[in-house]
Amino acid sequence: MIDLRSDTVTKPTAEMRQFMVKAEVGDDVFGEDPTVNQLQEMMAKLTGNQSALFVPSGTMSNQISINVHTQPGNEVIVEHNSHLYNYESGAPALLSGVQIMPLKGNRGCFTLEQVKQAVRPANVHHPQTALICIENTHNREGGTIFPLDEIKRISHFARENGIHIHLDGARLWNASIATGISIQEYCQYFDSASLCFSKGLGAPVGSIIVGSYEFIKRARYYRKVYGGGMRQAGILAAAAIYAVQNNLERLKEDHRRARNLGDFIATLPGIRIDQETLQTNIIVFDVRQSGQSGEQLINSLAKRGVKMLTFAGTKIRAVTNLHITDNDIEHTISALKDIFSEQ
Repeated sequence: MIDLRSDTVTKPTAEMRQFMVKAEVGDDVFGEDPTVNQLQEMMAKLTGNQSALFVPSGTMSNQISINVHTQPGNEVIVEHNSHLYNYESGAPALLSGVQIMPLKGNRGCFTLEQVKQAVRPANVHHPQTALICIENTHNREGGTIFPLDEIKRISHFARENGIHIHLDGARLWNASIATGISIQEYCQYFDSASLCFSKGLGAPVGSIIVGSYEFIKRARYYRKVYGGGMRQAGILAAAAIYAVQNNLERLKEDHRRARNLGDFIATLPGIRIDQETLQTNIIVFDVRQSGQSGEQLINSLAKRGVKMLTFAGTKIRAVTNLHITDNDIEHTISALKDIFSEQ
């Protein structure tokens, strides 16, 4: 089965597993796991930050960051299709007691002008705007890249006005490979950032939070509060180290394959796809005008050995990853040709 549902479905390769087996371990809650410490030091350096913290998931990394940056009753600005707003189970309200202000962006990207309009004036009737969150790349909009120039503008405004800014960089690796802009260049405009190892890089578990010494000190407290303190976690940290050292440059292959598949999908009758969003490894298209639902197409593809994911009724997502080959893309194109020739 060709699994294009997500890049989270990747499994450790034999080489990664062997690297994990050899990992030296200790108790990470005591700060004594040497492999976790190595990963955290490596990621602090890679992102240009003072410190880093290894956590089990991307959702936890985002929610810890919100906790550190806000107080109950504050407001957080996000993009309305962002992962943080749609796929983290209402955690900002539940865990941090904050209110979300969603902005409708263009392909997942909002502007400084939108931010300025959304920031609350000093008034007892309003929640205080405490945090701006940017997702890069943007999952639900098809792996789109947030323009660096706009990040700079928003960051400058935020820092001038005492507002924190956090980067949900679960797939920042993809943005960096696609643009040639370094991870450090992206991260310098944020007070904190989270990056995920278990998507395109292929590690089985884990994300990293980066920031200042003081930020990470507080983040470590919230990790423990959430039940995210891990003991002999070096085995997992080793997978993340291997992933960063070996699977980063190959992301360009995922991007190439996604573009090839997306360009073909654009030729299918009744399919709507914004080809400008084909920037990294995610393809989102709408079957509304094709005469079938998303679920129908998903089922037809499954019968032909291809898995994709449907959401919003008629939208479908396909994500290339390290297990997908050129032959898999050819098979998927053939399957789609068969389905649409039968209509």
